Amino acid sequence: MQKTINHKVFFNQAPEEVWEYLTRPELIELWLMKTDLQPIVGCQFHFFTRPLPQFDFDGTAYCTVLAAEPFQKLSYSWKGGPGDGRITLDSLVTWTLVTKDGGTELQLVHSGFREMDNMLIFAAMNDGWWKNMNKIIELIKKAKDDTTGIRPVPGNS
Repeated sequence: MQKTINHKVFFNQAPEEVWEYLTRPELIELWLMKTDLQPIVGCQFHFFTRPLPQFDFDGTAYCTVLAAEPFQKLSYSWKGGPGDGRITLDSLVTWTLVTKDGGTELQLVHSGFREMDNMLIFAAMNDGWWKNMNKIIELIKKAKDDTTGIRPVPGNS
């Protein structure tokens, strides 16, 4: 039996703006981790972080872009393990962007977690993806404030 992570968040911004945070390595690094992703079908890339031995993860996710439909859908494989070439997580990440209510609904589906083998990493990633999606919202808000010159003044509400 397999488990799936499924989260949706809403952005006031257009899909083009949200897409940037899913596909530009320098922006992805701000909310997820360092990567060499290029949104081109067939591109093999990695995500890099510190090793997490408690989750049988050596710190490198091995990925391949499976779908890249600008401003609509990005899908890639996500494989990882404890190291030495051993893969204990072989999963699929799919981002879907839908124009809705003057903004963008972003859905993440991360599937392929084997119930017995991947329960610890599933729980950590389920919570982590939710937090990271909300980080994107905050980063976009901050970028908007920075580009318009609008900044909050401490002590004024």
